[in-house]
Amino acid sequence: MRKYCFGVDLGGTTVKLGLFDTEGDIVDKWEIPTVLEHDGKEILPDIARSILQKMEMRGMEREEALGVGIGAPGPVDSEGTIYGAVNLGWGTFNLKKELQSFLNMPVEAGNDANVAALGEMWQGGARGYQDVVLVTLGTGVGGGVVTGGKILPGAVGAAGEIGHMHVEDGEAERCNCGGCGCLEQYVSATGVVRLAKRKLAADDCPSMMRKDNLTAKDVWDAVKQNDAAALEVAEKFGWYLGKALAGIACVVNPETFVIGGGVSRAGDVLLDFTQKYFRKYAFNACRGTLFTLAKLGNDAGIYGAARMVLD
Repeated sequence: MRKYCFGVDLGGTTVKLGLFDTEGDIVDKWEIPTVLEHDGKEILPDIARSILQKMEMRGMEREEALGVGIGAPGPVDSEGTIYGAVNLGWGTFNLKKELQSFLNMPVEAGNDANVAALGEMWQGGARGYQDVVLVTLGTGVGGGVVTGGKILPGAVGAAGEIGHMHVEDGEAERCNCGGCGCLEQYVSATGVVRLAKRKLAADDCPSMMRKDNLTAKDVWDAVKQNDAAALEVAEKFGWYLGKALAGIACVVNPETFVIGGGVSRAGDVLLDFTQKYFRKYAFNACRGTLFTLAKLGNDAGIYGAARMVLD
């Protein structure tokens, strides 16, 4: 009998779901809306209902399903307890056991960024490696750590929250977390724009970046055109991110860093500036750490969630 597993990536707007075979091939994928009313009490029943409906539609027997993995936007420990998810209205409870009660099949749960890292290790940019750090550069900055082929969740599921590493003492603006000087404030999409605007305000140098509604893409496009001001911004970006990753390498010693998220669409030029400063600041035994771009995009979460079931 052929066996399958389900991967679930729970977001604040939609829930992505995937059906996989044991080789890691995706058989089907779909989405349902995330219902936030009533403090998110309908989210897990909706997920369970959708999975069971998909099984019925495909004529799947319960014995064919090895289980369900789920990645959620909050700290999740090794026992499957989530320590709050503000954007879902959730407090602390055992996510694994709760979803299991609706499905009557095995469930594994993890933080969404850590789960995405597992997905990239399994079938994405870090395929073939067992020790991986995923860095997601989007509106914010997230991260996930896989060591020995397993997610490293930390004591309360907060391992991998690299966006909130303190990297700048002189910052007056506040990060979304409430702190000041977080990595996220300089290397996220909004962070890159912040660096660019500060550079442009500091002098009257001519630049392709002098435009209304400047975006991170505009900055990196200017870098690719050898715009002098943009190159300075890229150097600053690389200094912040490369130095931070050098510190991370001293702690978890990954084989490779996988860079994903919307900002990573800048491509190899972004890696060049990051690696330059990583090599400068890394402990000598870690300087050979590889860098690669993520490959799974928005599907990394469902791949990683499915992989949790197979481990």
